Amino acid sequence: MQTLQAGGLVNAFGNGVVLPFTFIYLHNVRGFGLGAVGLVLATNAAVSLIAGPIAGSLVDRVGGRAMLGIALVFLTLGFLQYPFIHEHWQGFLASATIGIGNGVFWPAQSTLIAGLTPPEKRPVAFAMQRVMMNLGIGLGGLAGGLIATTSRPESFTVLFLLNASTYVVYLSVLFFLVQEPARAPGARTGRPGRYADVLRHKVFMGLIALNTLFIAAGMAQLEILPVYAKNEAGVTERGIGLIFFVNTIVIVLAQLPIAKLSQGRRRMLTFALLGVVWAAAWALVPVSGLWLSGLSATAMLAFAGAVFAIGECLHGAVQAPLVSDLADSHLMGRYMAMSALSWQLGFTIGPAAGGFLLAFTPTGLWLVAAGLCLAAGFASLALEPKLPVAARRTPAAAGAEA
Repeated sequence: MQTLQAGGLVNAFGNGVVLPFTFIYLHNVRGFGLGAVGLVLATNAAVSLIAGPIAGSLVDRVGGRAMLGIALVFLTLGFLQYPFIHEHWQGFLASATIGIGNGVFWPAQSTLIAGLTPPEKRPVAFAMQRVMMNLGIGLGGLAGGLIATTSRPESFTVLFLLNASTYVVYLSVLFFLVQEPARAPGARTGRPGRYADVLRHKVFMGLIALNTLFIAAGMAQLEILPVYAKNEAGVTERGIGLIFFVNTIVIVLAQLPIAKLSQGRRRMLTFALLGVVWAAAWALVPVSGLWLSGLSATAMLAFAGAVFAIGECLHGAVQAPLVSDLADSHLMGRYMAMSALSWQLGFTIGPAAGGFLLAFTPTGLWLVAAGLCLAAGFASLALEPKLPVAARRTPAAAGAEA
């Protein structure tokens, strides 16, 4: 497990190098319109919507390790295309290739983690996955901010090549140092399983719908924040890297303590608090564009990013462990694929709608996102009575208060 998490850290570093700057690269360097860039980035998630469910079935059949390797190959090929993008169709092609990789990556990796971890330790394991992912993204964003500048378009080539190389490193770690976990009994005996079984699980599908809303209004807007910061608040590329670094360092420091504090507590109440925290973070963003600029805007957005990070920790303490608790073990790959589907739907809707809304009303985008996060928080409390009693609270350590 530790080796898998270390590989994920390297991979996340590469993602962090490009994440804050992809929107800027396509808009400010290649000259794509804001709406077009939103559609290019949304293509990644849209293709994942198709690839993810297929991957979930294959994970249940052949295992998470082999499928994770396939995902890393597609991700490498996708990011290698980015330096050569000059036309819109090239951007859509690169994004679609990455979408295949992402569609396979998340159900494969999540199934591996669940398979390598006993149920009572899964909240901590998934929390550690968040820590490694965000530590890597934070360090990568800081490094990317030191490398990228729109005055030197070739600097963005360095970012994309560096990211592609980290997938190769993770692939090497995966095949030389990570073992496939024991298969679930149903998988070993060939017991049939279908997505229809998952779709009939109404409580689980309610959770999927809720997470889709959280991701679209919350997490997906992080892709749009950098171009808003640069074009509306005068924040430099280094400042953008610093904003993402602050966000991820808060996650690194707070994720495990928040996961510990959540033990024995109501999961949906934690989700409701998540909605409030994310709404507060997005409500702070327009302050930087309306009344601040430069260093003061950077400081305000870094503070908003830190607040948003607390919400990410709350999300990480609940979402993935709850999915694994609700899942049938012999259909774990399919359940994880549906969980990933909620992220992909959110990242399809969020950047596409956000890009057009940003072009129409830069301030209004963040207020709409804040309102949707609050709505998702209230919806969480409505879902709580429908959860199985045993799943309503995060498993508590022996002697912990309920």
